Amino acid sequence: MIKKYFSLFSIILTCLGFYSCAADDDYIPNPTHQPEQTSPVNFNIDEVPYQTLSEYNFFEGELKNLSPVYGVLPFELSSPLFSDYALKKRFIWMPSNVSARYLSDGEILNFPIGTILIKNFYFENVLPNQNTQIIETRLMIKKPEGWVFAEYIWNEDQNEADFDLNGRDVYIQWDENSTTNSVNYRVPSGAECHTCHKTGDVSIPIGPKPRNLNKLYNYDTGTKNQLQRWSEMGYLEDTYPADIETLPSWDDTSQSLNLRARSYLDINCAHCHSEEAHCAYRPIRFDFESTANPVNLGICVEPDTEIVGAGLTHIVNPGSFGRSVLYYRMNSVVESERMPLLGRTLKHEEGVLLIKEWINSLTTQCN
Repeated sequence: MIKKYFSLFSIILTCLGFYSCAADDDYIPNPTHQPEQTSPVNFNIDEVPYQTLSEYNFFEGELKNLSPVYGVLPFELSSPLFSDYALKKRFIWMPSNVSARYLSDGEILNFPIGTILIKNFYFENVLPNQNTQIIETRLMIKKPEGWVFAEYIWNEDQNEADFDLNGRDVYIQWDENSTTNSVNYRVPSGAECHTCHKTGDVSIPIGPKPRNLNKLYNYDTGTKNQLQRWSEMGYLEDTYPADIETLPSWDDTSQSLNLRARSYLDINCAHCHSEEAHCAYRPIRFDFESTANPVNLGICVEPDTEIVGAGLTHIVNPGSFGRSVLYYRMNSVVESERMPLLGRTLKHEEGVLLIKEWINSLTTQCN
């Protein structure tokens, strides 16, 4: 009898042992809480703009490498803006728990307070050392009272950029395909920034519209649509439509001449030739929506101001670039005649050729 009890007791212990092991195997500890990653950008809305670019901590490592920290997101526009052949690197940063909101394909996003748009201008193969030289970094910071400008001019050592809204000229020589090019590059003053960015008396950004952002970008983590990436980052509310029209790139030869010309004029000229903008008094409107109407492109429209001796009959004279004000002004480097007035001192050879070909392709007969 004792042996039977002992055997039963042994069986019970064995079963309990197996159960305990099974329970140990199935045990899942409480998961370790992973803290949400935060951006190391230094931002105090009451203190910006800072006196130096490095104070923001937008970039890690050597400042000149422009390697963004977490939260500083690179982006590109679908159609490039000409700035005397300077190259550009654009970034955006926002504080935590705020997002931009879609308004329409062709309107600037409704950005939250604290947004910073970052645009760096640089040249490659700068002589005599064939190095990369960053000239300036422009910030637009959205404060409660509106957008403010902050201009930072880089030093020769390329290890810092100092706040300066006075404007200056920087002489640059660079090599391109064994040809030496030069420009007296203009860093704009605060007043010049406002001239290009104003709508009425208010300054607003120009480039970051949904149709300009609706393109793929090659991020470090892979290629993705920029609007989708902004939404994932929390920088854009996910209420934007799925069928946003993309502004075609003016240098995309797979597009029609008409679309390319309209795209070029939109990104390079519409900020002045729009309602309440600097050149609103001119009889042309160059934003992409408006140029669906040929009259807004200046086709068969007589100029409001005569350029004496130039033989110009219309803003755009179909089939005759030599009698068109638009071509004449784009082809000029004379300050009183050139278009745009600000943002360039050189002639944009590729852009001028595009507009020339487009004008000559037109067949409309002017009355």
